[in-house]
Amino acid sequence: MSAQTELAAVPPKETALQVFQAPNGLEPYLQKIRDEIDAFVPDVSTRKGREAIASIAYKVARSKTALDNVGKDLVADLKEIPKKIDAERKRMRDTLDAWQEEVRRPLNDWQAAEDARVDRHQTRIQQLRDLVDVETLFAEGIRFKIDNAEAVVIDEGFEEFEAEAHQVKAKTLESLRASLARQEKYEAEQAELERLRAETAAREQKEREERIAREAEERARREAEQKAQAEREAALRREQEAKAASERRELELKLQAEQAERARVQAEADRVATEQRMEQERQAAALQAERDIELAREDERRRADAAAAEILRQQEARERDQAHKTKVMGEAKTALMSLNITEELARAIVLKIARREVPNITINF
Repeated sequence: MSAQTELAAVPPKETALQVFQAPNGLEPYLQKIRDEIDAFVPDVSTRKGREAIASIAYKVARSKTALDNVGKDLVADLKEIPKKIDAERKRMRDTLDAWQEEVRRPLNDWQAAEDARVDRHQTRIQQLRDLVDVETLFAEGIRFKIDNAEAVVIDEGFEEFEAEAHQVKAKTLESLRASLARQEKYEAEQAELERLRAETAAREQKEREERIAREAEERARREAEQKAQAEREAALRREQEAKAASERRELELKLQAEQAERARVQAEADRVATEQRMEQERQAAALQAERDIELAREDERRRADAAAAEILRQQEARERDQAHKTKVMGEAKTALMSLNITEELARAIVLKIARREVPNITINF
């Protein structure tokens, strides 16, 4: 074994038995290794220093192996003293293991600190990446995440991860802003639909109130006309009764003339009654015609509202269908681009397939 790979020479074969048989016989060899360890000053601040630490720890391990091998050779040749040799081997191994751990401890401590430093930077960068998850957020929540991302300061504190942190922050902000634009558009569309529903409900309410007011006005008018008619009829009855009483008083003297007059009055009353009945029938017919016109208008409004709702539903269905097709074609384009073709060529191929211009190939939407 060369001097470059161990710290101390091994006992010569001629004296190895005496060395291993003697109590602490290996102590001079171990002390030489200890002296070199104590003379070594570890430095983890440079790569060369860290490599030197690893090198001397390796030499300690190689010295352990070399000394142990001498002992194993003696055991193989001298079966009568294995316990003494094994005890010294174990003491030597334990001692050198402890010294190896002692020598390597600064490097292990440095590596642990280095791992913690790297983990700290990677955790901060991953927190930036995690901000893109906005599946259940409204626009206000997405804006809050954008503010949080913009507030992250990327500087030399990120050390060698500064460039990656800049890239992740830029991609996160780009994704969040795209999500915000989509969410704002969706919320604006929902607000517009709600406004249209509110306007429709307000218009229907106004029409109901106007219809109720017209009906109330019509009832009041009919009741006034019926009251006036009743008063006219009552006055006519009173007049007729007074006239009849006068006629009865004159009946005995002018029976013939009274009979003629009664006939005339009756004819006049019949004419008036006929005219009144015809007027009432005319008014009733006019009122019924107005009601029929109002019902026709109401039916027309309902049909118009139903047509508008159907148009809106069809438009929303077309938009959902278009969005789905755009997503499917985008996924197809991305898959084609993985074959190292340009985005324009991938888009052209997808469009020709979608338009069924490529025989025997279709896109399933």
